[in-house]
Amino acid sequence: MTKIVATLGPSSQDKIDKLIKSGVNVFRLNFSHADHNIHKKAINKIRETAKKLGSKTAILQDISGPKIRIGEIDGILELNKGDKIRLVKDQPTSKYDLTLSFPEIIDDLQVGEYVFFADGTIRAKVVEKDPHSATLIVKNAGVLSSRKGVNFPHSNLSLSAITPKDEKDLRFGAKEGIDIVAISFVNSAQDIQKAREILRQEGANPWIVAKIETKKAVENLASILQASDGVMVARGDLGIEVGIEKVPVIQKRIIKEANRLGKPVITATQMLLSMVNSPFPTRAEVSDVANAVMDGSDAVMLSDETTVGKYPIEAVETLRKVIKETMSIYPFYKRYEGKDVDAIAGSVADLCKSIAPKAIVSFTSSGTTVKSIAKYRPQAPIIAVTHDKKTSHKLSLVWGVQEILEMPKIKNPENLIQKFLDVAQREKIIAPGDTIILTMGSIVGKEGTTNMIRVVEV
Repeated sequence: MTKIVATLGPSSQDKIDKLIKSGVNVFRLNFSHADHNIHKKAINKIRETAKKLGSKTAILQDISGPKIRIGEIDGILELNKGDKIRLVKDQPTSKYDLTLSFPEIIDDLQVGEYVFFADGTIRAKVVEKDPHSATLIVKNAGVLSSRKGVNFPHSNLSLSAITPKDEKDLRFGAKEGIDIVAISFVNSAQDIQKAREILRQEGANPWIVAKIETKKAVENLASILQASDGVMVARGDLGIEVGIEKVPVIQKRIIKEANRLGKPVITATQMLLSMVNSPFPTRAEVSDVANAVMDGSDAVMLSDETTVGKYPIEAVETLRKVIKETMSIYPFYKRYEGKDVDAIAGSVADLCKSIAPKAIVSFTSSGTTVKSIAKYRPQAPIIAVTHDKKTSHKLSLVWGVQEILEMPKIKNPENLIQKFLDVAQREKIIAPGDTIILTMGSIVGKEGTTNMIRVVEV
C-alpha cells in the first residue's frame, strides 16, 4: 500500500491524533517556516500521540535549501515586454534594480541565459553582464512584489544546497532524533554527502531524501539516487525549471529509477490543492493521485492541504480512499531489466506469487531488506521486525509495510522466530493456520546478512 505524508501546520497541529487515525504515516515539518522551539514542540507532540496510538509514525524534516528570492521592492513593480531590469549586488539605484537573497549568483550567470521570476510568471533574458550586475530584457508582461522567488533553469550555479541556516537545522534535527531528512534544491550527489557528513558529526543517521526540483538534479539523477536513501518528486519548482509539460514524464522516470534501486520515492505538490478551500477534490486531482500510485510512488504528500487548508482530515481521508481503490488494479510483482542485485528479495516476491501467503515477515536491522522486498511490489503485506527503534520509524515511509514490530535482539534464529510468532498472534497480526514467508540473516541483527527464506505455517 502507498503511504501518506502530511505536512504539519496551523490547520493540523491540533489534529495529530485524527490525522494518524485517518491514515498519515509520516509527518513533514517544513523548516522554511517556524523556529526550533515550535518544531521541537511539534516533534514531541507527534511522538507522544503516536506512542499513545501505538503507531510507528515517522517525522520528516524538510530543510529550506537556498530558495532564491528578490529583495524588497517599494510597492509593486509593473513590467512590460521589452523592459530592462538589473540584478545587482550593491544598493539599487532605480526601481528596475533588483537585489537577490544570494547575490553571488550573479557571478554564475551568462549572457543568453533565462531567469524566471514569481513562479515562472515573468521570464527575462540576460543580455549584458559586469562584475556587479546583470542586465535582463523582460520577455512577457507581469507584476513583481517583494520577496518573490527566482529560478535559473539554464544556469550552472555554484551555490551549495546546504546554507548556514540548513546546517543549523540539520544539527537541531539530529539532536531531536529526526527519522528522515529532505534536502531542498539538490543539484548533485555532493549536496547529499555534505548533509550526511553534518549529520554524522552529530552521531545521527536519518534517511536522506533528495528533493528533485531543479534541472540540474534531473540531469544528475543517477548519481543523486546512489548517494541518497530516497527521493521526492517536488513538482512545484521542478515545473518552473523544466516546463510544466515535462513534469509528468520526468515524474515517471524518477519513480521508475528509484523503484529499480529500492529507494523510497515521494510524489509531492498540489496533489489535492483544491481541498485547501473545498471538502471535495477535483476529478483531475483524484486521477493525479491514482497515477502517482500506479507509477510506483512509495508515498504521496500533502502540503498546503494540511498546513493552511480548511479540510486537513478530509484531504487525508481522500488520499486513503483513492489509494485503496487504485490498489484494486495495481501492477504487483514488478521485474527489472539488467543484473538483479536483490536475489533474495526477488525470490521472496516469486514465492509470494506462487503461494499467496498471509504476509511477508522481514527481520531487519537497517531496513535494507524490507526496501529490497518492497521494490518488487509483492501483493502480500510486509511485516517488518527490528530491534532498532530508529529503523522502525523510518520504515513507515516504505511501500507495502503494513506492520512494524520492535523486538529485543535475540541471536538464536529459532528463538527469534518463535518470539515473533508469539507476539504477532497475541497482537492478532497473524492467526493459527496462516502461511507466512520469513526472511532473515544467518547472523541475527547484523546489517546486510539476509540470506534465508522460510515458509512457515502458523
